[in-house]
Amino acid sequence: MNCFKLPDSLCNELNLKMRNFWWGQHDKERKMAWIAWEKVCTLKADGGMGFKDLKAFNFALLAKQGWRITQDADSLAHRVLKAKYFPDSNFLEAQLGKNPSYTWRSLVAARVVLNRGLRWNIGNGRKREYGQTNGFQLLIRSWLLALGLKMPKMS
Repeated sequence: MNCFKLPDSLCNELNLKMRNFWWGQHDKERKMAWIAWEKVCTLKADGGMGFKDLKAFNFALLAKQGWRITQDADSLAHRVLKAKYFPDSNFLEAQLGKNPSYTWRSLVAARVVLNRGLRWNIGNGRKREYGQTNGFQLLIRSWLLALGLKMPKMS
């Protein structure tokens, strides 16, 4: 689930199975749903029950893998993917390419989630590291904001 994008049909089917189990439905029997499933899937802090929407959870895990690729340039995954898919750029600017693997397609699809949570931090311009241009350092720590997930409070 954290390496491959699950098909939408599979996520919907698994969500349906969870919903039916929670509402006590068996076979073709239909029972009353007393609260909307979207409300059940909201955070406990917001009045929900904290159930996971599998599609959003899948994208969050894939975005986390993308974040790891951008942060750990020495990892085997980063070196292999860089050599094959983005030798002259970085993960955030890489193109899908010709005949990509399903892993790469999944990571590129989840990059949208990662991009929604990226923030710029103004630096002093002295260091030029991965993801840094013209004194701006890219902070990649708030990818959780994507898909409605809330960032934990920092103290």
